[in-house]
Amino acid sequence: MLKSKLPVKHLSYDGTKYFLTVRLKGYTICGRHVFVIIYMASIGNGGLLVVIPDPVTCFSTAKYSQKQAFRIMSGSSLLVVDWITSGRHESGEKWDFILYKSTNHIYMEAKPLFLDTVLLENGNVTSIAERMQDYQVIAMVILLGPKLKHIQNQIQEDVKKIMSEQLHAPSMGGRTKAINGDGYTKPPLVASCNSFGPKGIGSVVRIAATTTESVYGFLRSQLAGLEPLMGLCPYH
Repeated sequence: MLKSKLPVKHLSYDGTKYFLTVRLKGYTICGRHVFVIIYMASIGNGGLLVVIPDPVTCFSTAKYSQKQAFRIMSGSSLLVVDWITSGRHESGEKWDFILYKSTNHIYMEAKPLFLDTVLLENGNVTSIAERMQDYQVIAMVILLGPKLKHIQNQIQEDVKKIMSEQLHAPSMGGRTKAINGDGYTKPPLVASCNSFGPKGIGSVVRIAATTTESVYGFLRSQLAGLEPLMGLCPYH
């Protein structure tokens, strides 16, 4: 199997801030080859790393694999956005790639803290498009550390509110009725937020949406609290 592999990226930050913004204007061309990206970063006590890329968008027949590994200390702060769209809609491509794999590993003082892999693969039984139904974007946001605690707390509350509004519709008598597959419209954006690590040091937000624009809007709103730390609002 042929592979097009980028050099492994090693990044190290100690007691400072670093922001990695990847704004891709084109697309990752994979063809019948495998495209592999590996990033590794170490963040010292008091350090902050922000990784806020645009989404990955694969051609049909593409095979894409990405791995990001972060080594942190108890006083480190980290924000990672990892997301993918269904493809080039203007070319009629929706979940037509062969394989997408994205792995994120976080180690605190050499011990595993967060290990996650998203794998989308077209199979013989069901296609990715069938499994994703009408959703065209999936995203994951990882936040952890003392400098991002206020944003974690706000996102947890906002996701609860958003999903309460999305998954319930008003009915007679002022009561609410959950949206389901029996006559109610599927919500255009669904999200969950869960804590991980000792004392809930980190939070992971998972999102599925029918449009890329709605996820951009979610990220702009929820990450606006980064402006004092970064000097700008992400995704504006």
